[in-house]
Amino acid sequence: MDKLLISGGAQLQGSVSASGAKNAALPILAATLLASAPVTLTNVPRLRDITTTLELLRRLGADLSRENAADGSTQIVAQPTPLTNFAAPYELVKTMRASILVLGPLVARYGKADVSLPGGCAIGARPVTVHLDGLRALGANISVDGGYIRARAERLRGTRLVMEMVSVTGTENLLMAAALAQGETVIENAAREPEIVDLAEFLTTLGAKISGAGTAQIQIQGVNQLGGGTHRVMPDRIETGTFLVAAAMTGGRVRVTQTCPDCLDAVLRKLRDAGAVITTGADWIELDMQGQRPRAVDIHTAPHPAFPTDMQAQFCALNAIADGVGTVTEAIFENRFMHVPELQRMGADIRVEGNIAICRGIKQLTAAPVMATDLRASAGLVLAGLVAKGETLIDRVYHLDRGYDNIEAKLRGLGAQIQRVK
Repeated sequence: MDKLLISGGAQLQGSVSASGAKNAALPILAATLLASAPVTLTNVPRLRDITTTLELLRRLGADLSRENAADGSTQIVAQPTPLTNFAAPYELVKTMRASILVLGPLVARYGKADVSLPGGCAIGARPVTVHLDGLRALGANISVDGGYIRARAERLRGTRLVMEMVSVTGTENLLMAAALAQGETVIENAAREPEIVDLAEFLTTLGAKISGAGTAQIQIQGVNQLGGGTHRVMPDRIETGTFLVAAAMTGGRVRVTQTCPDCLDAVLRKLRDAGAVITTGADWIELDMQGQRPRAVDIHTAPHPAFPTDMQAQFCALNAIADGVGTVTEAIFENRFMHVPELQRMGADIRVEGNIAICRGIKQLTAAPVMATDLRASAGLVLAGLVAKGETLIDRVYHLDRGYDNIEAKLRGLGAQIQRVK
């Protein structure tokens, strides 16, 4: 099993480009099931979750080809082909919750789907009831039997959907399903993440009629058929934020290119509060810490456009070595402080009370063997290793490979001493 070995102490300097966004690429790949003409996707990141999704789509009978682009990303071409299977099996779905995103497209286009109840990172309960209730309201017959969601429908019918809770994947699934439903669908209390806007833009390229994506109310006028087209996946805002926090923690100066500054307002605001000097351009962000130790910041996770839960572990690591005391309130997932005991092994002074982590910063962490427990926790441990005295060995980095495209090579390009070992 691969591990990461990090020698801490290097001040990060230089430029790094952001990869395509995992959380945009996964629903867009699922949405290729709706297309009746060839689709080309560019800027797709090279990640374990992408590979899992491609395997799942091929298992359904999709015709997908994958090739490496000159910029190191992946280009994927989907050819329209009749599906031969409508079941998403447990052995694939259990490794990645986003597999449930094939449910909406399969029911909308083919009228049937058998999708295993999902697995993924154990960061807390993420109920699928939002997906199921929405599809029922669109006219699908839904049952849960033997660990599988079984959905059937002649043709979905547009309706007004009021989501009980804000759900990103729920919004995405219902948006894809409504694209081929008969009549108009309005999704109320929709998630507003930039990745949903990217999905809507992709569907619009195929011929869907969508307005309001990025707001709490999305309107979809169903069409009979979607065509094909070419779409470039948006940059990964969480990867971007992770590199910026790495620069802040090491007192360095890093520019992230091929990214989206407007997608990171809440994160940039907190980095400025921490003492960073930040400048931005149309597609780049530069953070200069001017060799200073960051100040502790208080954060509170909430749905977009508030502070993203996927950046919480990284800011726990920042607060661990910051000047002062910062509180981190996790309001999205109830089990997302599993990185804290590992940071404590490195000397971090963090106390967890319910859904709040109280971080009293110390000047330097001490290297220790630690274990990654989920995707973003892995990133927090990497950041801690960059500033710890000695050599930090991080186990179970397969979590990291689910969401970061070759992170060790990118960090080495900024001066970090990090390598993958067996």
